[in-house]
Amino acid sequence: MDDGTRWIELDGAVNARDLGGLPTADGRTTRWGRVLRSDNLQDLSVTDIRILLDDYALKNVIDLRSDAEVRLEGPGPLTRIPTVTVHQLSLFPEAGRHTDVAADTEPDADVDKALPWQDDRSTDHYLGYLTDRGDSIVAALRVMTRTDGSSLVHCAAGKDRTGVVCALALDVAGVTREAIVADYVQTGERLEAILRRLRASDTYAADLDSRPADTHRPHAALMEKLLARVDEEFGGTLGWLAGHGWTPEDTDALRDRLLTP
Repeated sequence: MDDGTRWIELDGAVNARDLGGLPTADGRTTRWGRVLRSDNLQDLSVTDIRILLDDYALKNVIDLRSDAEVRLEGPGPLTRIPTVTVHQLSLFPEAGRHTDVAADTEPDADVDKALPWQDDRSTDHYLGYLTDRGDSIVAALRVMTRTDGSSLVHCAAGKDRTGVVCALALDVAGVTREAIVADYVQTGERLEAILRRLRASDTYAADLDSRPADTHRPHAALMEKLLARVDEEFGGTLGWLAGHGWTPEDTDALRDRLLTP
């Protein structure tokens, strides 16, 4: 399989994909059907649910949205599936009123002129997740080590909060930095569809504020800078995790779960 087949085509989500097939520095790859990532799951159809249950053995959902988002959006269809456990692990506070969709730029920013500043601002925003909710990030990665089927991590757009948590998990697994950044950037392929979905919801429309789609684009430099800052300030992802209760046994469990032999 290649990057094109990593997409999971669903009626009610537009940014769903499998984190399988990614290369590691030691020559292995990530397993298919172990960790999935997505945008908001509120609109999943009956067919979508069957795909996730039957084709991906979905057992655990890691919902990174805030309490306000969950309350405003209401319970999603997966909350009614008895074999699926939803773990709400907010990375709040976010940049907007209810969500992180405003993370990448200010409403009046000129995209071309502001890009270096935008990257710095967004890197600080992403680091805020680590500063404010290290407990949620550690808990999310521990859910990924569970052996009872796949885990699906999501937020609103499946870009910022989901992007950071998935990047950290892949970094622990030993995935190459190039592949981690490429996975983050891949959300840009579905950006227009993501923004259409969010603007159709009262929860997110005000935060988006009708800004051009490109101001929300996931730039490679942003994830590169985030990982570099984690290296510089914490001695890498494992160094940061160790400061939040993560153990070598957790690392072994995540790698065993995510990587081919």
